[in-house]
Amino acid sequence: MTANTLRIGTRASRLALWQAEWVQQQLEQLHPGLTVSLVPITTKGDKILDVPLAKVGGKGLFVKELEEALYDGSVDLAVHSMKDVPSVLPTGLILPCIPLREDPRDALITPDGRGFAQLPQGARIGTSALRRQAQLLHQRPDLTIVSLRGNVETRLRKMDEEQLDGIVLAAAGLKRLELAERISEYLPIDLSLPAIGQGALGLECRQGDERTLALIAPLHHADTAVAVTAERAFLRRLNGGCQVPLAAHATVVGDRVNLIGLVAEVDGSHLLKDTLVASVPEAEAAGRQLAESLLSQGADSILAALDITPDPSAFCS
Repeated sequence: MTANTLRIGTRASRLALWQAEWVQQQLEQLHPGLTVSLVPITTKGDKILDVPLAKVGGKGLFVKELEEALYDGSVDLAVHSMKDVPSVLPTGLILPCIPLREDPRDALITPDGRGFAQLPQGARIGTSALRRQAQLLHQRPDLTIVSLRGNVETRLRKMDEEQLDGIVLAAAGLKRLELAERISEYLPIDLSLPAIGQGALGLECRQGDERTLALIAPLHHADTAVAVTAERAFLRRLNGGCQVPLAAHATVVGDRVNLIGLVAEVDGSHLLKDTLVASVPEAEAAGRQLAESLLSQGADSILAALDITPDPSAFCS
């Protein structure tokens, strides 16, 4: 890296490239004379497309190779979808910058534009997320969930090829790819609570890299960071990954953070949900406290059945 260049590591999917290009454009506008280049990297999650994510391990599937590139110095910055980032970062790497969040909701796409309530009995719905599966089945036990992997374009194509009645994707990705017109319904959060960090980007770099820290600092959005911090504290206490049927969503209103958390059986037969309001400085503690509340209501039994052990150390301090 020279004084006038910065290298961004990114996954090679169209959506990931859009996100990295957005960061590239923002940085070059903020810092005239800076040249930002993209380094596409294929992750394990991009290679394994014929197996549900829950069966190959949800933690770090889409970030590990990017973090290795940060470690070996081949990139200076990695751009992630925050919902893909494990709750604990590797030693020496930090997430100092979280830009303004896009729409965090899930979106339903159907071939004929029908919404969730109008889906026929026994409708076949494609999704790769156990979180979505659990919540949809809790509302509609008659649905048949079809495992669906691949990038946004691939999933849209498979909806037609496999004659699915609908698919559920993150609204943020569809909006960023200018595919919002394909959305049949934005699913309200009381029907489908979003994944932790959904809609938010995370900019990861090496700890102590003051030059990169200074360059990306103007992109940081404080309220988004507070919300994501609360959600990730909830995730960390429950020791979950993106493929565990748990969800959390936080919003910041003035000096308060409002947090909703959920843990569910994969088949939707049992769903626990709770809310908590705290001051902004207590966002991280609020996430841990909400997780503890759900554990006391029986979430520990749900997680134990999935062979997941909550992390008691995440509740200390």
